[in-house]
Amino acid sequence: MTATAWDPAQYLRHAGHRARPFTDLLARVPALPARPPRIADLGCGPGNVTVTLAERWPDARITGYDNSPEMLDRADAEHAGPTPGGGTLDFRHADARTWTPDTTHDLIISNATLQWVPGHLDRFADWTAALAPGGTFAFQVPDNLDAPLHVLMRELARGPRWKHRLADVVRPEGSVHTPGVYLDTLARLGCFADVWQTTYQHVLTGEDPVLDWVKGTGLRPVLTALADDPEARDAFLAEYRDRLREAYPAAPYGTVLPFRRLFAVAVKDVAVKDGRA
Repeated sequence: MTATAWDPAQYLRHAGHRARPFTDLLARVPALPARPPRIADLGCGPGNVTVTLAERWPDARITGYDNSPEMLDRADAEHAGPTPGGGTLDFRHADARTWTPDTTHDLIISNATLQWVPGHLDRFADWTAALAPGGTFAFQVPDNLDAPLHVLMRELARGPRWKHRLADVVRPEGSVHTPGVYLDTLARLGCFADVWQTTYQHVLTGEDPVLDWVKGTGLRPVLTALADDPEARDAFLAEYRDRLREAYPAAPYGTVLPFRRLFAVAVKDVAVKDGRA
C-alpha cells in the first residue's frame, strides 16, 4: 500500500479545533518524576501542539516523532531548537508501529495518531517499560468511526464504482478499541489508568467545512490513492461532498460537527489513593 501523503497546510486549517483535545489531555497529566523531564510526542505532525509541552515543562528535552516527511519538514522549520525555558525541541522520523524508546522517558504522549497504527495495543508494553517510575503515557484518539463522515466514506469507497481502488484504503471499523480495553491493557502493565471520552461540538464555517476538515485527516488515504487520477479524485470528492451536506446541514451560525474522542492517561508504578494516582 502506498504511504499516505500528508498536507500540513490542510491539516492546520482547523488547528484550533484539533488542538483542543491535546490541551484537555495535557490538563490530566500529573507532575513528572524528573527535572528536566524527557518527553516524546509520538505522531507530532507539524509540531504545533508539541510546542505546548515546552510551555508546561519549560526545561524539558522534547522530541517529536512522525513518519511523514512533509509534517516533519514543517515542524522542524517552524519549531525546532532551544526553548525559552532552557529546554530543547527537536523532531525525528519514526514509525509508531516499530518505534521503541532508546532511553528512559518521563512522558510519552500521542495526539490523534494511534488510530492509524494497526495493533497499537501491542506497542504499549514497550512504551510503558521505557517510562521512569511515576512517568506517564498519555494519548487521545478520534473515537467516531460510527459518525456519518466515516460511515459515508466507507460506504462510498466500498461501493460498486470505487471498491476496486478504495475498499482497502479507508480506515477499518476496528482501528480504535473501547475504553475498557484500553484501561484493562494499561492496568495489566502496572499503570494507574484514567480513561474517558468527550464529544466536542465543533462549529465550522466556510464552504463545505466538514469535507474541508476530513481532507486534512481521515480522507488522506483516499486522496493519496487517487492522486494520479485527478478526474477520479474530483468525482469521488463531489459525491462524498453531497452526502456530507445532507448529513451535516449548515445552520445560520455555521455547520456543527459532533466529534467524539477517547483519552487515556496512564501513570506507571504508583500507589492508587482515593481513585487518583
